[in-house]
Amino acid sequence: MLIDNSISKQSYIEDCEVCCNPIQITLQFSNFELLNFEVNSIEQ
Repeated sequence: MLIDNSISKQSYIEDCEVCCNPIQITLQFSNFELLNFEVNSIEQ
């Protein structure tokens, strides 16, 4: 997974590489430093 640290707040949905179920990934950066990283399963 490639992450662009020039964008301060990001949220996207991607398929898990292990189980292929969708997951929501939320990231927050400040001055190119990672402040928050959160991954949640999306139940179907």
